[in-house]
Amino acid sequence: MRTADYIRLFLLAAIWGASFLFMRIAAPQFGAINTAFLRVCLGLSGLAVILFIMRSSFRFENKFKSSLILGVINSGFPFLMYCLAAKWLPAGYSAIFNATTPLMGALIGFAFFSEKLTARKWGGVILGLIGIIVITSLGDANSTGHMLAGIIACLVATACYGVAGFLTRRWISNRGGLDPKMVAFGSQLGATLFLLPFFAWSMATGPVINWWQGDVWASVLALGIICTALAYILYFRLVADIGPLRSLTVTFLIPPFGVLWGYLALGETINQGFILGALIVCIAVWMIVSPGKYR
Repeated sequence: MRTADYIRLFLLAAIWGASFLFMRIAAPQFGAINTAFLRVCLGLSGLAVILFIMRSSFRFENKFKSSLILGVINSGFPFLMYCLAAKWLPAGYSAIFNATTPLMGALIGFAFFSEKLTARKWGGVILGLIGIIVITSLGDANSTGHMLAGIIACLVATACYGVAGFLTRRWISNRGGLDPKMVAFGSQLGATLFLLPFFAWSMATGPVINWWQGDVWASVLALGIICTALAYILYFRLVADIGPLRSLTVTFLIPPFGVLWGYLALGETINQGFILGALIVCIAVWMIVSPGKYR
């Protein structure tokens, strides 16, 4: 890997790690549904501007419907789950559970997509579950009930990511492929359409919201433009330059940044139980995604 690749990798990890901070700021004020919708809507708008600047063709090669559905699974529903979790969990907690995506992908692949798990990957799955139990049992959040609800929301989100990965291979890669930028644009469009009726319902029946909060809007704008639109472009550039396997190493870098931004901006603290569980989860993820003679 070149120096520029390492810089992009750490920059992407810092950006995605910050997304949990921004959701932690915005979701309690604007609501989970509203925050998730604004994120995908702004992400869609930002991607549209970027694609126009790059003079992209906006051709989906008969994969428009697939891209929309993938957007619901890979963006709309997971973003909503993370915004729900942000109402109850510190940013660092959500960042750690985001790292379980390869673990959930391995389980889902084995259960529904005829994927084989080696002994090493099974060990990673079991170790990851132990790590989750340690965080749940020894971690310190607002309350046990809220912590469990937030953890479940995060795991539902990572399960969606796992499903989306296999469906992308089946619907996109195995059918001739598609420009990743168009997959990103189509997915954000699908996520926006999916969340639109929920946003309308929330606005009509939800509690009164004080929309005149500059710091909250700054977080929402950062979520949509930086953490979604620009991050997608940066990620797909990494995949093209260093390959998908090496790009997955960003999974290990996001949690430290998530914890760091939460500490610096919100004064969030972590205890020894959280640190122990987080280390166990990271080792489990490494066992699942790292290449080796056991893979």
